[in-house]
Amino acid sequence: MNDASMHLRFLAACAIAREAGCLARDRFLTRDEALTLKFKGPQDYLTETDGEVERLIAGRLAEAFPDDAFFGEESGGSFGRDVWIVDPIDGTADFARGVPYFCVSIAFVRDGRAEIGVLYDPMLDELFAAQRGKGATLNGQAIKVSPIDDIRQSVVELGWSSRVAFERYAALMQRVNDLGAGIKRRGSGALGLAYVAMGRQDAYCELHINSWDAAAAVLIVEEAGGWVNDFLTEECLAKGNRVIACTPKLRAVLEKAMEE
Repeated sequence: MNDASMHLRFLAACAIAREAGCLARDRFLTRDEALTLKFKGPQDYLTETDGEVERLIAGRLAEAFPDDAFFGEESGGSFGRDVWIVDPIDGTADFARGVPYFCVSIAFVRDGRAEIGVLYDPMLDELFAAQRGKGATLNGQAIKVSPIDDIRQSVVELGWSSRVAFERYAALMQRVNDLGAGIKRRGSGALGLAYVAMGRQDAYCELHINSWDAAAAVLIVEEAGGWVNDFLTEECLAKGNRVIACTPKLRAVLEKAMEE
């Protein structure tokens, strides 16, 4: 695949993320039956809008790149050599409850490596984007991780889901707290990672996160000068993985904190 073909995919991902985000924003603001609360499992929200947004993204990508594979959180799919990995609404719990903190996540992965990552927060009109080797941007402006190198001066977001026993999460929170970090928890792992990329916080750690939640965002962090663990492994594509994303000088202390 040549540079022009990859750049075309990058431009398409940005445009499709904005279109999909506008649809999600419209549904969020109208607060209609599309926001009827449903659950895939304990604390695992689903709305009609998730499926509607994913179908829009899948359709646009299929029209533009019919030979590429597709895998979405809601509809599944397949993992080919070239595959789009999509979370139509990351932060569905907040979306469903009327909290304006969610985003669209689109990643393009070739041979198991993320080459394009795009996140769009439609409520703030913020488009985070990265193409491997070309840096990361927020609404077209270059972004970098923070210069923080002292864990005692850092802000760390700890993601959590019911896929991990609460005791493990609580123990991790205790270890990070004992290091002196400020700890946050929000409802979108993708946005939490993106906030590391542009310095709104200094690290994001989670004991288990799905590939569709983080595939795009980890590339954005890397291209913004941050460090990320070996996240997108072959097993991670279908089963998820732990994630550590941080400013480079916090790597050692956070890797140790994540050890169980």
